[in-house]
Amino acid sequence: MEPVANLTRKEQVIRKAAELFREKGYAASSMRDLAQKLGIEAASLYSHIKSKEEILQSLCFDMATEFRKSLDEVERQKGPASEKLRRGIVGHIQVMAKDLTASAVFMNEHRHMSQPFLREFLLLRINYINRFKDIIEEGINSGEFKDSIDKKLAVMTLFSSLNWMPQWYDPHSNIVPIDLGQKLADMLVNGMKR
Repeated sequence: MEPVANLTRKEQVIRKAAELFREKGYAASSMRDLAQKLGIEAASLYSHIKSKEEILQSLCFDMATEFRKSLDEVERQKGPASEKLRRGIVGHIQVMAKDLTASAVFMNEHRHMSQPFLREFLLLRINYINRFKDIIEEGINSGEFKDSIDKKLAVMTLFSSLNWMPQWYDPHSNIVPIDLGQKLADMLVNGMKR
C-alpha cells in the first residue's frame, strides 16, 4: 500500500471511501459521510469524483485488473498444472493483501454497481474463475489431479477459501502474504493430487 503522501487527491478520496464502504457498507455510506471522513465540504468532493458509484467502479475494476495481471503472469510460465495452480493461489492472496480494505469492498460491495458496469464486472470475474478451472482441467487431463474431481466444486471451494481473507487476515501477524498463500496452496492443491 502506497503512503498517503504519494497519492493524488482523487486516490486519497478513493482510499477513504473504501474504508467507509468496508465499515458501513456501500448502501449506507453517503457522500456527506465521505466528506466528513476526509475533513472537507461535501461539495468539494465533486471536484475529484462524479459520484459514489464512480468510486465503487474504480475500486472494483482496479482490483479486477490486478487479479488478471497476476494470473496472466502465472499462465505465461511453463510447468505442471499443480505449480500453476499454486502460483495462481499465491498471486491471488498477494493481490488481496496489498489492500485488504479494497479487497473487502471488491468481494462484498460490487453488487451495488448499476448496469452495464455490474454485468461487465461479473463477466470479468467469471472469466477469472474459469481460468482457474482451466488449470484444474489441465491437471486432470495430464493425470496430475484425480479424475474424479468436480471442476466447478473444486474452483468454488478454492475461491470460498481465498476470498474470505479480508475478514480474518491480520496484516500485523507473523505470517506474510506469500507464506499464507503457500500454506493455503498446499492445503488446496494437495487435496486434488493423485
